[in-house]
Amino acid sequence: MDGEDTITVEVCKEADVGDGELREVMVASYPVLLVRNKKEFRALGSRCPHYGAPLSKGALKGERLRCPWHGACFNIKTGDIEEYPSLDCLPCFKVTVEDGKVFVTAKKKDLESSLRVKAASKRCHLNCDTVLLLGGGVAALVCAETLRQEGFTGRIIMATKEKHGPYDKSKLSKEMNLKPEDIYLRKPEFLDACDIELWTEKEAVWVDFQKQKVHFRDGSSQKYNQLLIATGSHSNFLEVPGADLQNVCVLNTPEDSSKILELATGKNLVLIGASFVGMEVAAFLSDKAGTISVVERKEFPFQNALGPQVGGVAMKMLQNKGVKFYMKTELRELKGKAGKVTEAVLASGEKLPADVVVLGIGVFPNSAFLNGTSIARDDHGAILVDLHMQTNIPNVFAAGDVVSFPVALLNGDRSSIHHQQVAEAHGRIAALNMLKKGEELHTVPYFWTTMLGKTIRYAGCGKGYTDTVVKGSLEQQKFLIFYIRDGIVTAAASLDCDPMVSLIAEVLYLGKQISKEEAE
Repeated sequence: MDGEDTITVEVCKEADVGDGELREVMVASYPVLLVRNKKEFRALGSRCPHYGAPLSKGALKGERLRCPWHGACFNIKTGDIEEYPSLDCLPCFKVTVEDGKVFVTAKKKDLESSLRVKAASKRCHLNCDTVLLLGGGVAALVCAETLRQEGFTGRIIMATKEKHGPYDKSKLSKEMNLKPEDIYLRKPEFLDACDIELWTEKEAVWVDFQKQKVHFRDGSSQKYNQLLIATGSHSNFLEVPGADLQNVCVLNTPEDSSKILELATGKNLVLIGASFVGMEVAAFLSDKAGTISVVERKEFPFQNALGPQVGGVAMKMLQNKGVKFYMKTELRELKGKAGKVTEAVLASGEKLPADVVVLGIGVFPNSAFLNGTSIARDDHGAILVDLHMQTNIPNVFAAGDVVSFPVALLNGDRSSIHHQQVAEAHGRIAALNMLKKGEELHTVPYFWTTMLGKTIRYAGCGKGYTDTVVKGSLEQQKFLIFYIRDGIVTAAASLDCDPMVSLIAEVLYLGKQISKEEAE
């Protein structure tokens, strides 16, 4: 190695850094994270590869460092990713201590990138096994990448009905002005380099589990040795007169996002449902649409998930931007002219001008193509899996929004959880068990919603909570709220209180209980 490629720099004095401290230091004008853990120093990339969060503000528990923004976890010894949503690892740098001075040695190219992609195997044509992944979202992507990282050399096919490969779906409602390629999680060249075949506009219509063969809408079919079903979920449809009018939209794809932005700019927008998607769309379009009206059955936005207190905060934020809310009511009818929607009529008879209507009234699993097969599903159509992501059919796994799985924080009861990070964790576990590793799912759900430059973070599973403890001030939009069930904290949410939710996620991950008294 040419000496010019490697840099050694004194970054601080040993006595300056306390045990458990996270400190950002500079190495040749590049930020590096210095961690002192049990008197031992480690140096890693300083920014989370997901969205660039400063890891010096993160939560350290043992050898796991959790991102303050979205909960990704990294091992401070290896830099390896241990919890999603980040797909990549952190680079590690050599640390030496001499005469009370701390030095970091690094290659310039590692300092420049601030992330490290895990080494992966390539396809070997002597291996005739085929893993077929149905769906092109994060669950399928992580499954494919994990298989290669773990040394699988057979054929991997990812088949999606969409026009695009894996992309950051969470941005469809948060940043509606982005092009599809701006939100790709992996470029096509990356998938090619990993020998992951991507089939776009390829919709599965039937699976013959006995013959281990999937049939597609275009008439083709593909045999598999192992199958992952990760077909995601789809927005619920509206069942009122006028639902079939033009400019009544759902938000499932990048094309939907662009269409809604174009239709709503300067016009009258009506959102049906104060869901996360609905509220994020309202926030993004608050300074672009002419008027925005939100129609919701409940008293507050996302009341089921985050409760009335947090929902009330979000509602006030948007009301201050001119968004009008019509709560505890329902849409009765949509009226139009020349085939296009012009008016939304509420149950009360009140009429709202509507040039475009966006539905945010929940989702259902994309599993209709499994009708008539023996795969086990619940009453909503979600595929039932165990903690290995295994279905009731041998060699068939399922992951992401399309499944219902045992949730530790619900005492092992099944639930469908539609978070990106959960889908990624599912994909990894499915891959490991395709390779007979016997690995069980162990994850704490983590998600976030962003409106008007402010982010509410949430970790855990508060389903069925009966009490809350609020720290800070809801009115001042700086708070931490604990969700309590049977006297125990099962989830927490925060606004402007980082890294508290990441710290709580790590406590829950370690299986420790937080009582209501401790939360208070």
